[in-house]
Amino acid sequence: MPTPRLRILSIAIVLLSLAGCDNGSSSVADGAAPGPIPASHVTQAVAQLDNMAAEVMRRSGIPGMAVAVVHQGKTVYAKGFGVRRLGDSAPIDADTVFQLASLSKSIGATVVASQVGKGLITWDTPVVSQLPWFALHDPDATRAVSVGDLYAHRAGLPEHAGDDLEELGYSRQHILEHLRYLPTEPLGTHYAYTNFGLTAAALAVAQAAGTDWETLSQREIYQPLGMLSTSSRFSDFMARENRASPHILVNGVFAPNPRQRQPDAQSPAGGVSSSVQDMARWMNLVLHQGRVDGRVLVPAAALQPALSPQYTTAPPSDSNPASGAYGYGFNVTTQADGRIRYSHSGAFILGAGTNFNLLPDADTGIVVLTNARPVGAAEALGMMYMDWVQHGKVTRDWLAGYEAVFAQELAPFGQYAGQAFPARPVPPRAFNAYTGAYANDYYGTARITETAGRLTMAIGPAGAEQTIPLQHWDGDVFVYPVDDEMASPGSRSAVRFDIGPGGISNRLSIELYEKNGRGTLDRR
Repeated sequence: MPTPRLRILSIAIVLLSLAGCDNGSSSVADGAAPGPIPASHVTQAVAQLDNMAAEVMRRSGIPGMAVAVVHQGKTVYAKGFGVRRLGDSAPIDADTVFQLASLSKSIGATVVASQVGKGLITWDTPVVSQLPWFALHDPDATRAVSVGDLYAHRAGLPEHAGDDLEELGYSRQHILEHLRYLPTEPLGTHYAYTNFGLTAAALAVAQAAGTDWETLSQREIYQPLGMLSTSSRFSDFMARENRASPHILVNGVFAPNPRQRQPDAQSPAGGVSSSVQDMARWMNLVLHQGRVDGRVLVPAAALQPALSPQYTTAPPSDSNPASGAYGYGFNVTTQADGRIRYSHSGAFILGAGTNFNLLPDADTGIVVLTNARPVGAAEALGMMYMDWVQHGKVTRDWLAGYEAVFAQELAPFGQYAGQAFPARPVPPRAFNAYTGAYANDYYGTARITETAGRLTMAIGPAGAEQTIPLQHWDGDVFVYPVDDEMASPGSRSAVRFDIGPGGISNRLSIELYEKNGRGTLDRR
């Protein structure tokens, strides 16, 4: 049974392994450095982009994408393909603004580095020194957990801790204050991708700078780089006339999604919106160690830790000498030939797929932004370009490889997903055996009520609960469909009632929430 991936960049390790595999390059013997990459390779690769983008668009069926390439400090390619929204004729161009999803983490890491460079904070600063209210389950870890620990996803929190509370409608502050109720692994021993852990680190940096994160990002990175179409606020994205609309798969075909992902609660981790023109400026900043137009915007010594392996996520093996690691907000891949490549993917199930790759040895980078549920299109085009730069050809069918990864990881969630309802189920008990209030410290209260002969579950912030109709499955098990940023269309979560003395339920468990160890709520 597939587990819920919540924000699908939990598949980053799988993507990193695929991108780091032997793709035509040979290992470098005896520690010798790989040979230089001629500038002509980049020119040839850029010349292939129109055709490669058209191929990826055709095979994937995505409605639109934008692509930019930088080389030697200049934007050498910036172009849009397809339309902003299916059914409308407005085309995507190099200035179309997209939601970046988790590319926000890498951009945010440069914001943090700018403050490290000013001496306001360090990557090793304990988060509680700036956010005294922040806590993890383990008091010792609370005192020690640093900005860097959270940016490297090594704080011990469960994968995607807090994303479920965001989906229920809780505020950023509420979510961060409730991470303490989740079980943790020992600090520094466990990699688990967590949007809200990283968000807490970013807020600590903003607190040290005396402002909010969104303003800090604008002031320190976007404005100095001339990223005029970039923002960490959802309202700014929605105010752009030239913006890409989200698309989802309906019966295997992309269609506009009437729902729009609102990521303000986790803005440092997934809330940036930008164009490829703006992203090109940012890629050049990173490739040139924080310098832009001859001036230092981010000191190299402050940025380098973000670009250095902080936790190994894909160790080398006999069959694949490449290795993958996570830095501070960046994937750091050591390829089989010894070259280092920086990258990240971003994705919203509700309709966004993004990717960038930077290859310092060739002083080049590519960013691909799409307005569709992630299917591997952005990653595939990025690696096709990297192949041409390094090998003068595409060495494998990248799109097929990435499509297989995304299809597996985004399969519908739930033990009963895709199954027909039992023809002869064990009847439920009288509904008063189930109705009542159930709660725990993390999720708060879930109220089970009977309405018009059916059970409903209300859960979420007081006064703004989500009301979820439950369908009887079998015995004391009920189910409900899940189709949002928590799980793919076709998902189905079980709600199981544990019957105590007297035939009355004394607790319930929600399958979708069981992964973090807090999916059981006791009757109150």
